[in-house]
Amino acid sequence: MVNIAVFISGSGTNLQAIIDGIKHKKINGNIKLVFSNRKNAYGLTRAFNEGIDTFYLNKKNFMNNEEYDERIIEELEKRNIDLIVLAGYLNILSKNIVSKYSNRIINIHPSLIPSFCGDGFYGENVHKAVINSGVKFTGATTHFVDEDVDTGSIIMQDIVSVSINDNYDTLAKKVLEIEHKILVNTVKAFCENKIIFDKNRAFIMEE
Repeated sequence: MVNIAVFISGSGTNLQAIIDGIKHKKINGNIKLVFSNRKNAYGLTRAFNEGIDTFYLNKKNFMNNEEYDERIIEELEKRNIDLIVLAGYLNILSKNIVSKYSNRIINIHPSLIPSFCGDGFYGENVHKAVINSGVKFTGATTHFVDEDVDTGSIIMQDIVSVSINDNYDTLAKKVLEIEHKILVNTVKAFCENKIIFDKNRAFIMEE
């Protein structure tokens, strides 16, 4: 069984989707740790309610990202973590952690990468940019994390339409629904060792 750590910064709805996927035996994994860089993130409460270990770390107590992530790595190693899932984690990982867990860190992003991604594209910034651009479709993407922002190999994507009546809130809700779906399916595929690579591209083996 795959040992999973989920990193969050907010309410943790994607975390909840993974928890439910495990409960329903869709995911052959076990969440060993939920980490947050924000003390009051509701996702920590979700984890506590499920009996999952939680860990909060204040970045201000460290000199730089490297020292911060080294402390996180200590907690990951204690629990023999195989997979890290960034589920709304609003912090850039250092090279130390990315290198140590190469091809074992998955992120969910609320757009169709390579559009509306990179520095500054997170949360409502993404959906507002989508609406202002006039595109007719957007969606969500799961991808592996590398040393740059939102540039790792894409694993899964799904789309939603952008209607004339959409605003930030309505579009965010539509995208969040497919985030939950593709994140669970991506974690499921990883736990079943069904993600394969072709150069810098990642694919899920068909059933």
